[in-house]
Amino acid sequence: MAGTIGRTGQGVLLAALLPSCAFAGEAFDACAAAAASQYEWGYEAIGRDRWEIDPSAIETCLSALEEDPESPALKAWLGRAHDALGDSASAVPLLEAAADDGNPVALTLLGDMLIVGDVVTQDMVRGAEMLQQAADAGFGPAMDSLALSFDYAEGVPQDWGLAGRWYRAAAIAGVPRAQSNLALMYLEGLGLDSDPVAAAAWFQRAARHGDARGQYNLGRLYEDGTVTGEPDYAAAAEQYRLATEQGYGLAANALGYLKQLGYGTALDAAAAAELYRQAADQGIAAAQFNLALLYEDGDGVEQDFATARRLYRQAADSGLSDAAANLGLMYLDGDGGMLDFDKALHFSERAADDGNPVGLNNLGYLYEHGYGVAADKSRALDLYQQAADLGYRPGADNHAALAAALAEEPATPTRPAAGPKVYPPSKLNN
Repeated sequence: MAGTIGRTGQGVLLAALLPSCAFAGEAFDACAAAAASQYEWGYEAIGRDRWEIDPSAIETCLSALEEDPESPALKAWLGRAHDALGDSASAVPLLEAAADDGNPVALTLLGDMLIVGDVVTQDMVRGAEMLQQAADAGFGPAMDSLALSFDYAEGVPQDWGLAGRWYRAAAIAGVPRAQSNLALMYLEGLGLDSDPVAAAAWFQRAARHGDARGQYNLGRLYEDGTVTGEPDYAAAAEQYRLATEQGYGLAANALGYLKQLGYGTALDAAAAAELYRQAADQGIAAAQFNLALLYEDGDGVEQDFATARRLYRQAADSGLSDAAANLGLMYLDGDGGMLDFDKALHFSERAADDGNPVGLNNLGYLYEHGYGVAADKSRALDLYQQAADLGYRPGADNHAALAAALAEEPATPTRPAAGPKVYPPSKLNN
């Protein structure tokens, strides 16, 4: 595996990047307490996460910078405060100045901005170089961001081995997001040998530090039995709850699914609908689909075919083929007075084109009966067979029935069926 995380000379680098204490005083210390990172050497006890920075940090750090206008640390902290409070434009010149002096906080924030093209002109190569400099200095968030760069080939060649090494360094430094990312590398076997047990251990560490992604993914491992050897739905529901309280949409969808089924928690379709709605509002296609099913069935909510169609359409437009299949079936059945064979054909074709077995079967039904398209029993047979080959029993039944009918042996084809509820595997949303 190419590359190693060097340690030689790190103490010298850290010393060079520490803020000058020549002008340190009450104003300097107040700014540090208001806007320093807990991952900066010497500020572990008073540093804070970005979302903990409040508006008073701006005035506090401005006052300190007036006393010591050349301090890279004060420029970096003031820039961090501006960025955390949504004023990245004001942050950039401060971060540029501090980065020129090698401040790791400034290098990391500005490096991230350059990679995503946020406020500044995108320059992934320069951004990755800044992250490398801060990571070499031992700054945990920079290590995590640099690992992401190697993970997704942003400004550097893709190298999962180096990504795994930097994720591990950041995880050991205590960065919760890095702990989750390292766990995913173990889970997916990217740059590291696949090791679900190690993945679970790192997710647990991230979850204990309050990382919503870690909590959600740990919940998944409890649900599928990776942690305990058999599903532990109650433990999964608790982790999903913790992540949901932080607004993590995938967790809300997962918790809704457990509540809908009554697994590890009280069965409550109305609560499931509300959780699905939270996730759907964040654009989670699986939640849009699951909520659509509840509206279509009137389960936990008042039956509303128009809302079901709208939600299916949102999920289908996000690429969820089960949603396209079910939407096509609603138009075929005329649910809510919306019989439309053209739309039934359109959405069934979309699902079938994605290789969805339900969509293939339903499209076969349309071709067999000439709904929205010229009848073509040969085409219908082929579509039924494709659905059957994917293990979809109604497709096999319809193929047998149509083949029998074509052989002048009377048989009745099976009505198209709706797709299953969707509960997708998660991906870390970096």
